[in-house]
Amino acid sequence: MSGRIRTPVDGVHHLAARNAEVLGALPVAAADRAAAAGLPPWRAAEHLASRTLLRFLLRETGADAGDGPVGALPGGRPYLPGCPGLGVSLSHSSGWVAAAVGLGRDVGVDVQVPAAVGDRLLRLCCAPGDADVLSALPEAARRSGFARVFAVQEACVKAVGKGLSGRPWTVPVPLGARTGTWNGVHWSAPHDDHDGDAVPVACAWTAPAAPVPERVGRRGGP
Repeated sequence: MSGRIRTPVDGVHHLAARNAEVLGALPVAAADRAAAAGLPPWRAAEHLASRTLLRFLLRETGADAGDGPVGALPGGRPYLPGCPGLGVSLSHSSGWVAAAVGLGRDVGVDVQVPAAVGDRLLRLCCAPGDADVLSALPEAARRSGFARVFAVQEACVKAVGKGLSGRPWTVPVPLGARTGTWNGVHWSAPHDDHDGDAVPVACAWTAPAAPVPERVGRRGGP
């Protein structure tokens, strides 16, 4: 895999890659093939690539979940039935997929291939001054700048177990920022401008779950 695994904080890892690269280089689990059966070809490719990338990320970071199923909660949030202590997240966008894992905490990841964006969407998702800056940029720079903002917004609401219902456009993301916080969620959006194949990716994570205290046994006595 040519993508670089990023670890913005201990226990949180994320990775993005092209669908074709993932499916061409890595083995696909039988459970994932079974789950993708009957899906339209384009949707099956996204499904298989995202889960295959997740399994690779888990193996590489020492949290191998084997070939067990990747489940989905009622709201669509992925989880590993056999690994309740691991938070996971998946994303896909126009031939790219991303995966994230968090040890003992919830995570959200989002990949956004830059695309045309209208003025109305710019002003919905960005602060007024940032929207003005983006509107004045050349087309390619405007698309890329907005994709970075929206990737962070999506990652943040995924980290709290929501999608569009979490109103991602309300998450404040300063233009050009690489790290930040929102409602107790931390996020990272590394810039890979030196890599011509890179697309905007953001990862968000919650605080680690508090350890469950050991039960103190009651001593016998009169």
